[in-house]
Order: sequence, then C-alpha cells, then structure tokens
Amino acid sequence: MKRKGVGPDGLVVVDKPAGLTSHTVVSRLRRLAGTRRVGHAGTLDPMATGVLIVGVEKATRLLGHLALTSKSYDATIRLGQSTVTDDAEGDVTATASAAHVTREAIDAGVAELTGDILQVPSKVSAIKVDGRRSHRLVRAGEDFELAARPVTVSAFTVHEVRVSAAPDGTALLDLDVTVDCSSGTYIRALARDLGAGLGTGGHLTALRRTRVGPYGLDGARTLEQLEESFSVLPLGQAAAAAFPRWDVDERTAGLLANGVRQKAPGLGTGPIAVFGPEERFIALVEEKRGETRILAGFAQ
Repeated sequence: MKRKGVGPDGLVVVDKPAGLTSHTVVSRLRRLAGTRRVGHAGTLDPMATGVLIVGVEKATRLLGHLALTSKSYDATIRLGQSTVTDDAEGDVTATASAAHVTREAIDAGVAELTGDILQVPSKVSAIKVDGRRSHRLVRAGEDFELAARPVTVSAFTVHEVRVSAAPDGTALLDLDVTVDCSSGTYIRALARDLGAGLGTGGHLTALRRTRVGPYGLDGARTLEQLEESFSVLPLGQAAAAAFPRWDVDERTAGLLANGVRQKAPGLGTGPIAVFGPEERFIALVEEKRGETRILAGFAQ
C-alpha cells in the first residue's frame, strides 16, 4: 500500500500544450500524483507542443536513459528571417527575400543537413558555458561561441512550401517538415542552418514532438485529460517498451538485485531491462566486457 503523499511508480506521456514550460508541466503532475518525486526526459521549449515523457517516483530513474533515445518532430521553418533565438519567440535580427529560392535549392539544403552531421546548438539553450547556462549569457549580452556537436538526422522531409510575407512586404517561405533525429539535435538549429545555407536566414515558427523512442502521440494525454483521470504507465511496462528485455530466473534476479555482476546476455549496447519471475522488473543493466553492470535497480 502506498504511503500517504507517495505517488504511483510509472511514466506519463503528456501532450504538452504551447505556452507552458516543461517545468510547469512537471509541477502540475506533482500535484496530481501526490508526490514531489516527478521529473521529465527531454525538455520542450514553451512554444513547442507534443510528447513530453514524465516519470513519477521510481520511474524518474528511467528518465536519463529515455532522454538518450531518438525523437520525431513536425515543424514549420520560415525562410527569409533570422531571430535571436532561432525560433519565433526571439526578436527578428535580419530579413532577406526568399522569393528566389527554388524547391530544388531547398531539397539540396535539406540533404546537406541529413545524416551524421556536426551541429552548433542554438545559443538560447540550457547548454552550460563555464558553468553558466548559454541562454543567460545571451540575455546578459555576452559574446561567446558554442562548439559543434555530432548529431544524427535520420530523416528530414519537406512536405509543403508556402509563400508568406514579412510586415514590410518582404517575401518569405514557410516549409512544413518532419524530422527524425538523435537526442541532442536542435530543430531550431536546423532551421537556422537551412536558412543560412540558402542565403536568406531562417527560424522555426512551429514545433510539435510526435515521438520519443517508443512513446508517441497516440498514447499521450493532455493535461485536461490527466486532471479528469490521472494514471501512469506501470514501471515494468514502460521499461519493456523502451529497452531490450532479459528474463532471468529467481536466483539470477536475486543476484542482480544485490548488484552482483552476471554473464552478459549478449543483447548489445545500451540499457537492458531485466525481469524476474512473475513479471517483476528488477533493474536496468548494460554490458561491459562480457558482464552486466547495474545502471539502476528497481527490485522491491
């Protein structure tokens, strides 16, 4: 039986609305779950909507591993304007006509940003520079550079190109796109870099995350739905959906629960969810030099 003030163990797949920070969503779920032990995997900017994975109680130990998985987005990129934040929340810093940009040029630019690439993150982000968040440095007017990071854009598809205009009448183009990418990829930076490559500048005007690993919008719930009926995806089910599964006998389950290394099952790199008899979720482990290493224990 749960102690008073302690919520259920599990994940909640939230369809985050626009205008709220990820932290605000977590605060609301703390109230609904009746516990302070709530966190999220993979921050969504306030303007963004869609899948936000929230862990309750013991499921918070899964979050760091879930944050490393692949993600999918629907987005709109505006060519012809650059902004401070690389999205629509920042002030416009430059405007240039995109009237001359052809679909062939757009497709070529997208191809350059697909695959294994080096990406310079957006400066208005949570990345730390000498111990300080880069977005704070930007707002303080400090000059600095962020190092490029390797990311993988496995798919970058343009579905529609629409003509629009800036308030001064400058011709702009809006691109509706989908992106499948590795963790750590900034869709804002893709918009910025596509615009830079085409000589027009660019920024993101809309972003909706449709998937984080195995968790998609089809299993997500809005905050209003959660207010009406709060529940979680049980810890074992959440782990089995996200990671390779290793079923062990009672003896091995007991040893792993106590941190004793075992011969690795040969399931490859990355976290492995270990289950004992009766569907008991025991631990997340990884394989190192032919043996298991505990990443997080979940045995009762």
